[in-house]
Formats: sequence, C-alpha cells, structure tokens
Amino acid sequence: MFDGIAPDYDRLNHLMSLGTDRSWRRRALREIVTPDAPQQILDLACGTGDFSLAIAGRMHPDSRITGLDLSEGMLAVMREKVARAGLEGKISCGQGDSEAMPFAEGAFDVVTIAFGIRNFEHREAALREILRVLRPGGRLVILELSVPEGRFLRWCYNLYFKHFVPWIGGRVSGDKAAYKYLPASVQAFPGRREWTETMARCGFANVRHRAFTLGLCRMYLGEKIA
Repeated sequence: MFDGIAPDYDRLNHLMSLGTDRSWRRRALREIVTPDAPQQILDLACGTGDFSLAIAGRMHPDSRITGLDLSEGMLAVMREKVARAGLEGKISCGQGDSEAMPFAEGAFDVVTIAFGIRNFEHREAALREILRVLRPGGRLVILELSVPEGRFLRWCYNLYFKHFVPWIGGRVSGDKAAYKYLPASVQAFPGRREWTETMARCGFANVRHRAFTLGLCRMYLGEKIA
C-alpha cells in the first residue's frame, strides 16, 4: 500500500493536514537535535524522508541520520530527495524491520518515529528493540496523529477524516482504500494514557506526552536510563 502511494505521499500529507504537519515536526526538533554536539540519530519508519531532512537542517555538522523503513517505494522517494539536497554524506537509509534492526546495541543517541508507530504490527516488540539500540541516556521521540478528546472536536475530526480524507486521497493518488486506512489506523492507536503506560512497561523512563493542535497530534518522549 505504501509503495503505491509513495509518489503523492508528501503532497497529500501537507494538503490534508492544512500544512500543520510541518509545525508539528518543527516542535519535535527541539527534543531531538543537540546542535552543539554530534549525534547518531535513527529515523524509524522514515517514509519519504521529510523528518530526516528537517533534522539534518538543524543538527551538528558531524551528526549522522540513519533512516529505516519497510517500504522500498517510500525509500526510493527519500533517496531522490536526499540527493537533491546534497545530503548523501549526512543521511543514509535502508529497508528493514523495526522489530529486528540490523544495528548494534547502544548505536544511537536518539530514535525518532514521525507518524509511523500506529502502523507497527507488534508495537511492544518494536519498543524493546528501540531500547536496545539506544545508548544509555538516549531518547525516543514519537509524533503521532490522535483523535481529539473533546466531543465536538471529535465529531469534526470524524467528519473530515472518515469522509473528506478518503475522497481527497483517492482523487490525488488513485488509491481511496489507502486513505480509508489512515483514519482507521489513527482510531485504533491507543490513547495517551495507555500508550505512555506501554512505553514505561517496555523499559522507558521519564515518559511524558504533549498535545499539539487541540490533540490532533501528540508527541511522546521517553529515555533509556541504563
């Protein structure tokens, strides 16, 4: 599915979020980038590389970003974008599974997941694998879409995402089913309390959460202590 929608993925994301997805990423960068020290950053479920490129614009010159995704179609778009930006020396990417990553223990200072964790089949297994590849003191930063908690906002959300998003996505990408999956996957993702408890249960410390744009997006943060 993601291979098929890859060519139109960025344009549709910006269109359907009315551009607010860019501001959500910018706010998350404050928790990721340490510009005065080099970092090894893993962008998991990197997709077409939007988040990797945003990170690269602010990081220390000696920092490096590694992208990992299951969709080769998404990665092909990412490689083109990285090449156009002249960032092949700072950003690399490859195909791989979040539950069994080809990286050494403690290889990364930060792991990021932007709008991808809801697509993971075995989320707890992925969280434990992320903990393995983080160094002690390392951070996990997750951005994910969320259903607003207020009754009226939730009604507006359901109207837009269940009816307008599939129509817009189908017209632009030709794959209406993929954009029916989007709201369904958001609704199926655990609520903020359940998800922060899951992160803590899987070994993350100092787990916390922030809501953006009236709860349409949430950022989850956790640390590896030892």
